[in-house]
Amino acid sequence: MCDSCGCDLVNNHNHSHEHDPQVIEVHQSLLAANDAIAAQNKAHFEAMGIVAINMISSPGSGKTTLLEKTIERLKGKIRIGVLEGDIETDRDAQRIRAKGVPVIQITTGGACHLDAAQIHKGLHLLEQEPGGDQLDLLFIENVGNLVCPATFDLGEHQRVVLVSVPEGPDKPAKYPKAFISSQIFVITKTDLLPYFDFPVAEARADALHLNPRLQVMALSATSGEGFEAWIDYLETVMQ
Repeated sequence: MCDSCGCDLVNNHNHSHEHDPQVIEVHQSLLAANDAIAAQNKAHFEAMGIVAINMISSPGSGKTTLLEKTIERLKGKIRIGVLEGDIETDRDAQRIRAKGVPVIQITTGGACHLDAAQIHKGLHLLEQEPGGDQLDLLFIENVGNLVCPATFDLGEHQRVVLVSVPEGPDKPAKYPKAFISSQIFVITKTDLLPYFDFPVAEARADALHLNPRLQVMALSATSGEGFEAWIDYLETVMQ
């Protein structure tokens, strides 16, 4: 869905992008319906004693690798489940399943984000997986996109936005809503800093200018550098 005009909502990509009352009305209605389901999701999470974390980023930021390393580190301490969002394929879900935790793939078939209704259905499917009804922590790996996922509340308790070093430091300036709506900003793949022009201080400052309450951390899931801050954050939100 186009975050500006909602053009996909009326199944017509040939219309003018001038202000169209019909499109605005449908867009607002969709978001209101989503928010209502998101509230139900959050109530469901809390009834089950689950902390839900929504992870958003561009494709290739390292979300799945970070989850794999997190599961390895916390296995036996925190019961983790994952809802995997992708436009096509279940490759990321296969990687997570190999780590021995319950996972459900949500394939959007073209949509650039997950919505609350998909999470509602996915959670019920997850509960049917071995161990899926006894979770402490649920990760929602959203579709790779920094635009639409920032608009849709899924009922999560925390939203994490990730940017990898190869992407460059300008993502907070280009995609402000993703950072304004998040609680945590994770700069990933810091082991590649010697090879890319990514001034960490600049990216941090731009993000904090948008959202002064944002917690910022930089890490490498590959080398382990900075990983303790991520684990500390997760253990804190679980309290």
